[in-house]
Amino acid sequence: MKNATRSMRLELHVPLRSVISRPVFTSRNVAISSPVISHAESVDISKLVRRYQTVRHQTEALCEPLCAEDQVIQSMPDASPARWHRAHTTWFFETFILKKFRPDYRPVNPAFEVLFNSYYNSVGEQFPRHQRGLLSRPTVEDVGHYRRAVDEQMLELLEQNGDDAELRSLLEVGLNHEQQHQELILTDIKHMLSCNPLHPVYREDAAKSATGEPPPQHWVSCEGGIVEIGASPEGFRFDNELPRHRLLLEPFQLSSRLVTSSEYLEFMRDGGYERPEFWLSLGWNVCQQEGWRAPLYWHSTGDGWSQFTLSGLRPIAPHEPVCHVSFFEADAFARWAGYRLPLEGEWETAVAALVGDCPATRSGNFVESETFHPQPAKRDSQFHLQQTYGDVWEWTASPYVAYPGYVTPPGAIGEYNGKFMCNQYVLRGGSCVTPGSHIRGTYRNFFPPEARWQFSGIRLAK
Repeated sequence: MKNATRSMRLELHVPLRSVISRPVFTSRNVAISSPVISHAESVDISKLVRRYQTVRHQTEALCEPLCAEDQVIQSMPDASPARWHRAHTTWFFETFILKKFRPDYRPVNPAFEVLFNSYYNSVGEQFPRHQRGLLSRPTVEDVGHYRRAVDEQMLELLEQNGDDAELRSLLEVGLNHEQQHQELILTDIKHMLSCNPLHPVYREDAAKSATGEPPPQHWVSCEGGIVEIGASPEGFRFDNELPRHRLLLEPFQLSSRLVTSSEYLEFMRDGGYERPEFWLSLGWNVCQQEGWRAPLYWHSTGDGWSQFTLSGLRPIAPHEPVCHVSFFEADAFARWAGYRLPLEGEWETAVAALVGDCPATRSGNFVESETFHPQPAKRDSQFHLQQTYGDVWEWTASPYVAYPGYVTPPGAIGEYNGKFMCNQYVLRGGSCVTPGSHIRGTYRNFFPPEARWQFSGIRLAK
C-alpha cells in the first residue's frame, strides 16, 4: 500500500485564499439561540407541520423491520435500545416545547421524565445509561402510544402558535436532534444484531454488493493561508459550529477519495496490528487490551475476510471504503502509509472550496439511499474530492474543543454539546446512515478515540 499510494500523485493545486473572501457556507434553518425564521418573514405553518411529520415518520420507518425483542436490547453501554431512542426523542419535544408553551400541559407519564432524560442535569434525574436495556416496561407498544400522544399535542401547538419565533427555533433543534438519533438507531441496531451468532438481517435489500473499481487516488493540493471556518450567523447550526473565525493553515494536500478495504488489508497483512511503531501509546494499549486485529464487524474465514452488515454477513468488498475503525486505527494506518489524518480546518476549507455546501453538491450515499453501507468512489465524479459527504464519517486529527469565542447557550439546551468538549476527536462529512438533510460542511461530529461502532473511516492528508 505504501509504495502504491505514493505512486498515485496527480496533484491539483487549489489556491484557497482566492475563495475565502466570499461566504463559503449557505445555511438555511436556525441556530439554537436564534429564530428559525425572522419576524420579517411570513410563516408557512403547513410547511412546519410537514417537516415535523416527515422527521417523526422516518424514525418509525427505520424501526419498522424490527420486532419488539430487537427494540429492547442494549448490547453495550455506549448503545441504547431502539425503543429508548424513540421515547427519548419524544421526551425532548415534551420537555423543551410542550411544557414551555402549553401551561396546562400534563405529561403522558411523569415517570418518563427520568427514564428518558439522557444527560440534562439541569432538567432533573436520569436513569443510568448503561442500564437502559434492563427495562422491560414501558413496552414497545407503550412507547408507540407515547409518541402518538405527544405528536397530537405538538401538531395542535404548531397550528396555534407556529408563528412564534422561539417555538420554531426549539422545533428545529428538536428535529435535528431526532435526526441524530435516527443515525444512532441504525448504528446501535447493527451492533446489537452483530452480537447474535445467527447474523440476523435488518433489511434483506440493504448493503448491496458494490461493483466497479474506484478511481486511482491522487492528491489535491491546497495553498493554505488565513482562512475562515465555522458556521455563518444565519441559518440552523449547532452551537459547537460557532463562531465563524479565522485560522492559519499551512499548505496541505488531501487524498481525493477514502481509503478502501483492500488498502486497509495491506496494512493488516504488513503486521499493522502487531507493530507498535505506528500507534499512539494509548491506542496501542487499547489495541492490545481489546485484541483488535481488524476493523469492527470483520470476520476471518477460510475463504478470506467477511464483514457483518445490516443485510447480514458477506465477503469484504475490496473497493468499498474501510469502515468501523477507531481514531487510533485510522491514525495508525495513516502513519503506516507515510501520511497523516487531516485537521478539521483543512477538511472544511478544502470541501467548501472544491465541493461546496448546497443540496446539489452535498449529495452522497446517505440514509435515504437505503444501502446502509458505504459505497466505492465513482470514476465519473465531477469533484476532485470525492466521498466528502456520506459513506463514512471521516476521522480528523483535531480534538473536539471549543472554537475561539464560543459561548455555551443558556439553560438546559446548553448541555447539548459544550460539556462534551473533552477527550474526543472530531469527525466530518456524515455517513451512509446520516439523513442527507441533516449534514453540512460545518457539522462537527465527535467521539472518543477508541469508538468503532459508528460508520467511521479514513481520508489521508499530508
